[in-house]
Formats: sequence, C-alpha cells, structure tokens
Amino acid sequence: MTVQLSSPNPLMPAPYHHVAVATGTRQVHVAGQIARDSDGEPLAPGDLEGQVGHALRNAHAGLQSAGASFEDVVRLTFYVTAWAPEKIEAFMSGVHSVAEEVGLPMPMPPASLIGVDSLFEPDVLVEVEATAVID
Repeated sequence: MTVQLSSPNPLMPAPYHHVAVATGTRQVHVAGQIARDSDGEPLAPGDLEGQVGHALRNAHAGLQSAGASFEDVVRLTFYVTAWAPEKIEAFMSGVHSVAEEVGLPMPMPPASLIGVDSLFEPDVLVEVEATAVID
C-alpha cells in the first residue's frame, strides 16, 4: 500500500484522517471537479448533496484515468459556495451517498472544506480537487 492514513492523538475527531504518508513514485493531481456531465450539462442544480456526489464521481473518473483510486489519495480539497455550518449535513450526505460506489474510504483522506463566495458558474455549488500518490 502506498498510502497510510492516520489520526494521531490529540487531534480532534473528524470525518477525515489528519495525516497521510505516501511512499509511491508518481503523483496524480485531479483538477477541481464539479457536478457536470461529459457534455458540460449541469447535474443536481441547486442541490448541494447531489452536487457533492457528482463531483466525487468525476474526481473518481479522473483518478481512474491515471491508474489511481481514492485509496491512493493523500489530499482532498472541497470548495463550497456560500458556506454555512448548517450545510454540513447535506455536504456529508453527498459524501456518504457515493463513498462505497467510488471507493472513498471513510473516514476520508486528509481533507479541507473551504467556503467561497462563488465558483466559475453560478450553478456550481461545490468543487473537489484530489491529489494521489501511486507506484
């Protein structure tokens, strides 16, 4: 296994691991993925939960194209528009709805959720970037 995930004490409990140690030789960087299909058509308009799921599916496709999976991911970064703490339930529901389908380990690899005013199009509620290390 090229990636080992851990959450050492005294770090707070979280839905992600705090530390990733990778020993592979190639890095895979997946650009920010959003809830759009292969024709660029919006998916799950106005639905944060749905958009999180679609963005993770697209990140998964990007990882697979390079011979990687979420098991190889050392870092996830989520950008969410108009973030407010009450959105965490919908956000995490979106993660959990596709975790098994895309092989996303739970807890997730080290992750950050960053609230932003807007993304590149008004219908885009979330974007996810992934960094993986493989042999």
